Amino acid sequence: MKIFSKLMLAICLINTIITQAQNYPQNYFRNPLNIPMQLAANFGVVRTNHFHMGLDLRTNSQENLPVFAAAEGYVSRIKIERYGFGNAIYITHPNGYTTVYAHLNKYFDQLDEYVKEKQYKDEKWEQDIIFSPNQFPVSKGQLIALSGNTGGSAGPHLHFEIRDTKTEECLNPLLFGFTIPDHIAPIISGLYWYDRRFSTYEPGANGIAVKKMGSVYSADIVKVNSPMVSFAIKAVDKADQGFNLGIYHTELLMDGKLIYGFSIDKVSYDDTRYINGCIDYSKFIRDKMGIQHLSTLPGMKLQGYSIPNLSGIINLNDEEVHNIEIILKDVNGNTSRLTTKVQLSNGVNKISSSNNTVTPNEAKTMTTENAEINLSKNTVYDAVNFNMYEKTDAEMNSVSNAIVLASPYIPVQNEYTLKIKPNRKLTTDEKGKVVVELNYGSDVNTVKGKWSGDRVEAQFNRLGTAKLLVDNTLPSVSASWKENAQINSSSIRLKGSTRIGDIVSFRAELDGKWLRFARVKDDFVYQFDEKCPKSSGAHTLKVVTGNTAGNINTQIFTFQR
Repeated sequence: MKIFSKLMLAICLINTIITQAQNYPQNYFRNPLNIPMQLAANFGVVRTNHFHMGLDLRTNSQENLPVFAAAEGYVSRIKIERYGFGNAIYITHPNGYTTVYAHLNKYFDQLDEYVKEKQYKDEKWEQDIIFSPNQFPVSKGQLIALSGNTGGSAGPHLHFEIRDTKTEECLNPLLFGFTIPDHIAPIISGLYWYDRRFSTYEPGANGIAVKKMGSVYSADIVKVNSPMVSFAIKAVDKADQGFNLGIYHTELLMDGKLIYGFSIDKVSYDDTRYINGCIDYSKFIRDKMGIQHLSTLPGMKLQGYSIPNLSGIINLNDEEVHNIEIILKDVNGNTSRLTTKVQLSNGVNKISSSNNTVTPNEAKTMTTENAEINLSKNTVYDAVNFNMYEKTDAEMNSVSNAIVLASPYIPVQNEYTLKIKPNRKLTTDEKGKVVVELNYGSDVNTVKGKWSGDRVEAQFNRLGTAKLLVDNTLPSVSASWKENAQINSSSIRLKGSTRIGDIVSFRAELDGKWLRFARVKDDFVYQFDEKCPKSSGAHTLKVVTGNTAGNINTQIFTFQR
């Protein structure tokens, strides 16, 4: 009977995946490249503060490969930005879907010329343009762009998405029948359990050694000292090319009964930050480990991800041994299984609570002598012992104590408001140059903020250590050529720099007229065009930059062409 039950469960799981795929048109969309589809990342793989929302298609480590429309439709939008997608095209199709192609170097000629003219007309490089259906219609297989490495890309590739045009939800492209060789089942490398009487953050994950014999994964009996526990899994999927991909589908069973499961079929950009409630965020940020919960955290509200009414939290009401089975599947049905047992031990430990605990669905205001934080509802995913305090800061430009906000290893869903009082009286000029800096370990985020009474107010969506700085320094750009030098290359690059914060404004004028520079990370690049042809003689380039604090710098460069 037990073998029969497992067989029926396996059949049901396979049928579920097949049925899901049949909800979408099969083979309607073509490969947007003219080389075989190879994945560098799939839909749903864990990224910092978001799920990966499409497929990253390998371009053989090259740029400028031709990119083709996956189906007939029309160019409905283009977007040009410093980070994110870089240069992107959106094509809306008559069957209710929109495809997105990102990190491009160049659009097809007619579109590229249209965008360039608009940039010069607007005197603005960044663009977000919406088109009508009759402006740029495309046929299936039509050349639409050249691939690249623009925006937030870490290497040449094509990011490809399929969205529901009406809802704008991103859908898993692998459910649309693309042929990508995959005969490899998900690979399990770790199992963890959590004491769910309080929080997954404290005391945190308890590691369990995983063994593999043949194609079967197992772990020794898990003896726990809490009557309420949950599990999490560390695993990756692989296609035949060998890149580490994200897990598509999981099931958790106790004593043969399904108690949790998730499938990553669709996610909207409005909800993608909820990934922080699906993973062990602390492990991901601190140790770069992708551990996914096989349970629902109380503040995780992502719809359509996990099976409704199944929390994954295990209540052990006895000291009997209970069977645990974890099933992982990819879109092609390749399956891995891990079996273990769980038992409540005799000695149940106690966990003390804190007066500073912040819980999901609770708005809370916390204060120190010189700071205040306002947390809205739905800010945290699980209970947080929110330790907030001040300490002196010795940085030369600092004009406040450093305000420690819990830990950078605790995630938040919504932005919070922070107010900080300076530790001395500031002049009017200094007040205008105050910025708020948040250090969250791996990086810093610096914003202008605004004055609210005698405090400076700012919004952030990460925790860490914050302080006020007065910035009187100028931003600048540096050129790679000497003054009045002859330039024979196809482009020029200006390297941007500012001591605190970022360069937030940039304007270049060639001989008094606006010139189109693209923002490439911290630098600015101009590709020579008809605005500055060869043999056009001596030129004056005026560059005006502004930083986060509002300091403005004007620089003059000369060159010959």
